[in-house]
Amino acid sequence: MNSKNQLSKTRIHLLHKIMLLVLLFSASANAQIQRTEPPFWYAGMHNLELQIMFYGKNIAQNDISVSNNIVIKNVQKTENPNYVFVTIDTKNIPASELLFTFKNKNKVAFTKKYSLKQRRENSAQRKSFDASDMMYLIMPDRFANGNPKNDSDPSLVEKVNRSIPGGRHGGDIEGIIKNLDYISSLGATTIWNTPLNEDNDKEHSYHTYAQSDVYKIDARYGTNEDYVRLSNEMHKRDMKLVMDYVTNHWGITHWMMKDLPTKTWTNQFENYTQTHHRREVITDIHASKLDKEVCIDGWFVPSMPDLNLKNPLVAKYLTQNAIWWIEYANLDGFRVDTYNYSDPAAMANWAKSVTDEYPNFNIVGEIWMHNQANLAYWQKDSKIGAIQNYNSNLPSVMDFTLHNQIGSAFNDDEANWDNGMIKFYNNFALDYLYPNTNNILVFAENHDTSRINDLYKYDIAKYKLVMTLMATVRGIPQLYYGSEIGMGGDKSQGDGGIRLDFPGGWEGDANNAFTKEGRTAKQAEYFDFTSKLFNWRKSNEAVHFGKMTHYIPENNTYVYFRYTDAKTVMVVFNNNAKPQTIKTNRFQENIKNFKTGKDILTDKKFDLTSEITLEPKSALVLELE
Repeated sequence: MNSKNQLSKTRIHLLHKIMLLVLLFSASANAQIQRTEPPFWYAGMHNLELQIMFYGKNIAQNDISVSNNIVIKNVQKTENPNYVFVTIDTKNIPASELLFTFKNKNKVAFTKKYSLKQRRENSAQRKSFDASDMMYLIMPDRFANGNPKNDSDPSLVEKVNRSIPGGRHGGDIEGIIKNLDYISSLGATTIWNTPLNEDNDKEHSYHTYAQSDVYKIDARYGTNEDYVRLSNEMHKRDMKLVMDYVTNHWGITHWMMKDLPTKTWTNQFENYTQTHHRREVITDIHASKLDKEVCIDGWFVPSMPDLNLKNPLVAKYLTQNAIWWIEYANLDGFRVDTYNYSDPAAMANWAKSVTDEYPNFNIVGEIWMHNQANLAYWQKDSKIGAIQNYNSNLPSVMDFTLHNQIGSAFNDDEANWDNGMIKFYNNFALDYLYPNTNNILVFAENHDTSRINDLYKYDIAKYKLVMTLMATVRGIPQLYYGSEIGMGGDKSQGDGGIRLDFPGGWEGDANNAFTKEGRTAKQAEYFDFTSKLFNWRKSNEAVHFGKMTHYIPENNTYVYFRYTDAKTVMVVFNNNAKPQTIKTNRFQENIKNFKTGKDILTDKKFDLTSEITLEPKSALVLELE
């Protein structure tokens, strides 16, 4: 009996040793691969080549093969032995589990499973945002704290502190999900969130433009699964999700910055060199090579390393990352930050690669420039770009020239040759430069600019003029969170001054503007106007894709028409501090046989046969009958 027990104990001891060895071998094998990016991919993509980056200690010393009779087209190693880039051909490969085998001296060192997943039905033909939409811009950290448990995270340096204007305040994805019905009630159909990927900077990480992991949602916002859930909840409400994508730079704390794949992964100079921000040099035929190099290759700020998109490995990495997020989170569009700070040819290839996969996918680029020629150069199929044999392949640009005029024109109580409403006329008079005027993002403000309510000293009459213009001109209107309840903020106080917390987004807030009952009378006046205007816009094709005819402003009044064969809308502005009466016979070309116009905000009818009188600082949006 004792001998049997001893034998049993010996066998158990031996079994434990074997299991321990297996576990140690397994741990050792897994330790060889610390990261795989993309973490998985999809079968049936337009581009059949997939570049997979494997990262681990001395991983490049191995020979690599893959199962399922898949062809490895290229194995690229760099001067850093911890990286290897493997390109495979996915042609005719269904959704399946692949197995990569890493051999050292003909012996299997370790293996790695890799998934090709099934795509959603009709994924390639997804519909994106367009001029029928209204886009709502959110800075997630400042919008609503739906899950206080994730305000701080042990793995991330900066912790929550609402007392610091530039600190983390705790807003998150859950807060957006909980307030989707509020956003929808505004007439918004699309949401653009500033970036949600991980940013592990020591401070100011809340804006998340200095990303430390571009395959991972910042844990203080939630998880990757939470982001997918946001997308799903939005699609249930027939809303569209736009990701803020950054091609130009990462954060200095990005995991690769501690161990770059290659020295040319980022743009580097002998001494630290920052971009001069003079992006005119890109198109300037007289510009020096040095000025162009510093513009494109210089770093945005010391904490944001400049990515070298001229390196094919980097370009492919960013292209696949963008496509992975579209497929994984079922995205409806991109807004791309600092678009023209990167190499123009590389960005054209990036945009084409994305839109080749998704022909209807819209991408709007931040081209922060101050004349129409420089803006139009960057829109797809631009004839201005064609002068230099350049096509950006970028479908949409942000209308910074109109933004400039919106910020001042409604303070011009008396017009002269070049101020007042003529600013808008002159802006639209240059629309011939754009290849597609319907696909331009129209905005009065965003997270980088002065707040419109602060600029206009919280004069709601001027706010209404701004919103009326945005809702009725060509392009895609974008509203910045909180303006619809009268929120402002002073940019002279720093970026934190224009990125305030939405009232009601945090437990214990004295005022909850997310609910009708919680809004003050003033907040309700802002909200009700905005909601009525943009909900009307949702169903009016004349202001989505209709033609536009405008008339030279007189006496600081401005009249334009948006029309299709079936519908005509007449928009009338009085920018004076006094009432104005406008004779209608001047507009007969567009009024035609219409006799009356119904104001969409008040339902009041106006006689179009002789004249219209407007109150000071007011506008009418008339559906002609």
